[in-house]
Amino acid sequence: MSLQRINPAGLSPATGFSHAVAASGTRLVFLAGQTALDTEGKVVGETLPEQFERALGNLLAALAAAGGTPADLARVTVYAVDVEAYRVHAPELGRIWRRLAGRDYPAMAVIGVVRLWDEPALVELDGIAVLDTA
Repeated sequence: MSLQRINPAGLSPATGFSHAVAASGTRLVFLAGQTALDTEGKVVGETLPEQFERALGNLLAALAAAGGTPADLARVTVYAVDVEAYRVHAPELGRIWRRLAGRDYPAMAVIGVVRLWDEPALVELDGIAVLDTA
């Protein structure tokens, strides 16, 4: 499996994401949206960083169960109920990402939404990973 992260010089600097990711592998894993749900199905965490950490941890747990690692992530979409709060907390969210997932950044987007399925949820992450089954 190979993921090539592509960040052309003619685009703005890619900080905390990659502009493009070219993937070759033998197994695609589509990761469902994950919020800050605990094992009992309750949203935990009052703040955006707390919920982001739990949601990312849940996404990575699903990925690990499928046999993948954070470096296998080709694409992650973040859905935030408050994009301005996401921007304000971006440095802290970046530290959380690096601690849990490392510095191999996937192609990413942050999309503002009115609300998420679980009303107290502030953020949701979904993703696509490319794994080599050899």
